[in-house]
Amino acid sequence: MGTTASDAGATTTSGATAGAAAGVRSGTDPRPGAAGSGPGSAADRPGGVDLADPAFWQLPAPARAAAFAELRRLPAPARFGAGQGRGGRDRGFHALVRYADVVEASRTPGVFLSGPGVTTPEPARWVRLLFGDSMVNLDDPRHAQLRRIVSRAFTPRLLSRVEEDIRRVATELVDRVEHERPRDFVNAVAAELPFRVICDMMGIPAEIRRAILDQVNHASEHTGVARPLRERLRTPGRGLRALARMQGMVAALGRERRRRPADDLISALVTADVDGRRLTGRELGAFFSLLLVAGVETTRNALAHGLHLLTVHPGQRALLLGDLDRHLGGAVDEIVRHSTPIIQFRRTLVVDHRLGGPDGPLLRAGEKVVLYYGSANHDETVFADPEAFDITRTPNPHLGFGGGGPHYCLGAHLARQEMKVLYRELFTRLPEARSVGEPELAPSSFDHRVRALRFTF
Repeated sequence: MGTTASDAGATTTSGATAGAAAGVRSGTDPRPGAAGSGPGSAADRPGGVDLADPAFWQLPAPARAAAFAELRRLPAPARFGAGQGRGGRDRGFHALVRYADVVEASRTPGVFLSGPGVTTPEPARWVRLLFGDSMVNLDDPRHAQLRRIVSRAFTPRLLSRVEEDIRRVATELVDRVEHERPRDFVNAVAAELPFRVICDMMGIPAEIRRAILDQVNHASEHTGVARPLRERLRTPGRGLRALARMQGMVAALGRERRRRPADDLISALVTADVDGRRLTGRELGAFFSLLLVAGVETTRNALAHGLHLLTVHPGQRALLLGDLDRHLGGAVDEIVRHSTPIIQFRRTLVVDHRLGGPDGPLLRAGEKVVLYYGSANHDETVFADPEAFDITRTPNPHLGFGGGGPHYCLGAHLARQEMKVLYRELFTRLPEARSVGEPELAPSSFDHRVRALRFTF
């Protein structure tokens, strides 16, 4: 699923791992000038590695970590997925797996565009017209305009109330854990905290929250996960229908708040006047969808991975519990680095560009690149002993919230706050809380998703 060596504790047999790693090492000569080589050619990647093949994301985590380590050592980004798709479009992409390359692509938005689509596959034009454009699929000036509207809505008063909500919800969840002793940490705690906090912040009425959560789950359950053809045909458009229902509910709330504003984020977004602009109903729906996926699923996964990482690394757990004030911030950032909740986003080049400087590999206008954040977060040139889980790692310039630039995660501060408050409440009151067995992971190429995690205390 993800790109870390431990994948937050995923296990495998030594034979399977060794076989996959041997396949990585048996590739063709990657040196410039070797037969069939050159930026983007098949000779530029280790044999047996295909990041475009869903089967790769079902390999044991250590095998995938070994593959990314080999890819980082290549002289140029390897190319995958070559071939013609619908409309004669080239389906290929260059894999940016090194830290410096991911940062360069993130911070050079005039060269690496988000507008054609950052997900794989890119959203169809009709889908974007129907549902509106998410901020992640926009470039300036539209992206900057929407980001200004959203940023202005996060007033000091709103942020102060959100911090109070985080503490209240975390306390309520740990109360419930104590009294009901649920078995699944994801459903009972990790998914509940960010969902309830975001709904409180947006001003979503309690009576429709469960319905919205159901639509979110239907819309995102298969993101980045390969499915048999018969299963895809059995539920055609299920995700899009769920997205439409969810956005319809939020747009209706937006219309109501324009007439009768309240003290919540929806009201602020639909009544704000930034350069004569405020969010339309469709833009509000697209933003809410992004906020739920980016703000709920990523934090949920990071919280679950963190509990398991602290379970399978008892020395680090003892260090954290011995001085929460000193180590909690570092633990949160190391959890995000090690697990990297979002695996990848893509960009499209608008001009020819030499990666890394005038002597770097040439990428052509119109070509696609995929930014592999998990691989960058384990780049040996930036992180000493990158496969180790070390809550005292300093500095820790991870890319778990993006590589900088205009698309750096708006919710980074919120996610850190949620994780710190929840872990403090949990480990102060239930210091023996720990995972049981291995997490149930989804073999997704998009996010490092935890479906379930058994736990006890």
